[in-house]
Amino acid sequence: MYERIASNVRKTWLLIGGFVLLVVAVGWVFGEYIGVGYWGVGGASVLAILMTWGSYFRADKIALAMSRAKPADETRFKQLHNIVESLSLAAGMPKPRVYVVEDTAPNAFATGRNPEHAAIAVTTGLMEKLTRDELEGVIAHELSHIKNRDTLVMTIAVTLVGVIVLLADWFLRAMWWGGGRGRDRGGGAGPILAIVGLVLMIFAPIIAQLMQMAVSRRREFLADMDGAFLTRYPQGLIGALEKLKEDQTVVRSASRATAHLWIEEPTAQRAGERGARRSGAWLNRLFATHPPLDERIAALRSVGFGAGAGSPDSISTAGAMPPDAVNPQPPPPPPPAP
Repeated sequence: MYERIASNVRKTWLLIGGFVLLVVAVGWVFGEYIGVGYWGVGGASVLAILMTWGSYFRADKIALAMSRAKPADETRFKQLHNIVESLSLAAGMPKPRVYVVEDTAPNAFATGRNPEHAAIAVTTGLMEKLTRDELEGVIAHELSHIKNRDTLVMTIAVTLVGVIVLLADWFLRAMWWGGGRGRDRGGGAGPILAIVGLVLMIFAPIIAQLMQMAVSRRREFLADMDGAFLTRYPQGLIGALEKLKEDQTVVRSASRATAHLWIEEPTAQRAGERGARRSGAWLNRLFATHPPLDERIAALRSVGFGAGAGSPDSISTAGAMPPDAVNPQPPPPPPPAP
């Protein structure tokens, strides 16, 4: 399991590195074309930093508002709050804010820039259709996203895609309106630069989106593994994913902009993606925000946690956490003096 997690972490940061290189390449071509040289790289970098900085502080509020999530009442959703609190203690992290999305589709997502500013949102359909063990598996998955800073990683990835798309649009507009001082200055190399730039700007947004989807899929595998490790009962999350696989309901308030946050594709595209996965349509798999559920379930089934992992009782205490960790008992009175 640890080798699988380490491999996914390495591949995630390789993809983020690829994003940075792509931003630099797009910035350089744009700068050369308009005649500012390496200032284009600097401008692209500053734009990426500013957009990421803004997203860093507002991504959670935007995601919750777009999903129409409301704070979960502690009386009505007492079990949900208890599960989140117990697993947060087991994970050694603060309890995130808990939200509910009034929707019959079973789904959930996590958001927030770090564990101190995090939130978990769960649909009412998820709570109605899952057992407690399965719900704990889903919550553990979402807590793993928070603890691993996946929401921050995905914010960076999504923002860099936006920077690349924006620069590509500017470049194509400059070509359309006849700009290009760098092209005139470059002599014979000018037309070549224009052709290379045109090809790069057409394909860069597509490549960037493919890389974003790859990062998202890697983080889902990681969160599955870490969530199963937290509960010590992978069958809980396996059961939840199996129910999600059979349920075709979509989240009404979900959008493609936030699809990568949810535990499973929440939009109307999920049915098409599932059909494509069954038929082996590789192009649809490339643009999918999540790995196929069958692959996630198979990966979890291959994980062993030793003795006690197969017992539902092992999850009820949130990863073998003693009951008095949640409700500490006073120490026994000292023995009477002789």
